[in-house]
Amino acid sequence: MKKQLDTTLYLVTDSTGLSEAAFLEKVEQALQGGVTFLQLREKERSTREYIHLARQVHALARRYQVPLVVDDRVDVALAAEVDGVHVGQSDMPVWQARKLLGPDKIVGATAKTVPQALEALEQGADYLGVGAIYPTTTKVVTVITSTDTLGEICRAVPIPVNAIGGLNRDNLGVLKGIPIRGICVVSAIMKADDPKAAAEGLRLAFDQLKH
Repeated sequence: MKKQLDTTLYLVTDSTGLSEAAFLEKVEQALQGGVTFLQLREKERSTREYIHLARQVHALARRYQVPLVVDDRVDVALAAEVDGVHVGQSDMPVWQARKLLGPDKIVGATAKTVPQALEALEQGADYLGVGAIYPTTTKVVTVITSTDTLGEICRAVPIPVNAIGGLNRDNLGVLKGIPIRGICVVSAIMKADDPKAAAEGLRLAFDQLKH
């Protein structure tokens, strides 16, 4: 049985320009700083490399009792025996991922509109990532989602909703009063000189936002 997901501080990884050792060190520092949920995103690696890295990251995540999902690749999630998968609007449909992974794995989905959110919920999604709230520096093509839409999605579904896209500890103010369950970040941690301190700062900023 899946336990309640804690998506307070959701880290989407980016290994660009890093050796495997340096990448794993950054991820561990982020976990030490309070990351509660991990998504491994590797667009450029071969399937074999992706599986290898997923196993390494999963071993780390387990040590900190943090769930790990992989972006898009259900085959990698199954082969590496991680906790689940996150699918975007152009990836495998949620229902198909759920069918392949079974009822006990985590399936997350990206939604940019209320209809997309309701469809993902109906098909078995456990949580949603909604954005981009701000333009991002990652290689992913982003479409900006308004905070009004984010709020509407939060109120339309009972599952956790996280804001994503260009977020850092200095710009979370726009999310004040919106019932999100957490924030998803990439660069704010992965490009930080001190990922542990960056994660701690984001946790603090999010806590202040909620009170």
